[in-house]
Amino acid sequence: MLVQAILKSKGSGAVETVSPSLTVSEAAKILAAKRIGTVVVSEDGGETAAGILSERDIVRELGSSGSGCLTEPVSTYMTSELETASQQDSVQDVLSRMTEGRFRHMPVLEDGKLIGIVTLGDVVKAQLSELAMEKDALEGMIMGH
Repeated sequence: MLVQAILKSKGSGAVETVSPSLTVSEAAKILAAKRIGTVVVSEDGGETAAGILSERDIVRELGSSGSGCLTEPVSTYMTSELETASQQDSVQDVLSRMTEGRFRHMPVLEDGKLIGIVTLGDVVKAQLSELAMEKDALEGMIMGH
């Protein structure tokens, strides 16, 4: 299965993006209101991805430096060396990269433009769906259907 199948199943390709100058506090409010785990940081309103800021990044910084980080811009704490996927990447490859890198969200780019995001949950759901289809096919072959 390819990443494009995940994006298609998710429907809207809308990705929540924020400006690098937005404060961490404002980003945290967006995460809470939208009930999401990450925002993509974009300097051009969502065309490209300059970085990514997750709830884990915020909690980690709160734990190490205190609440003062909340008034800093997201660019201070975002991950700027992004791991990205393309629509043609396999789900297995994305899952492997997420597991090795210990992250849960991966922006999807096509020709350098942000077209979506896949989460660890999306990838696991796709893997489970594929396994269920294989199981059904095997059971059908065994039973002669």
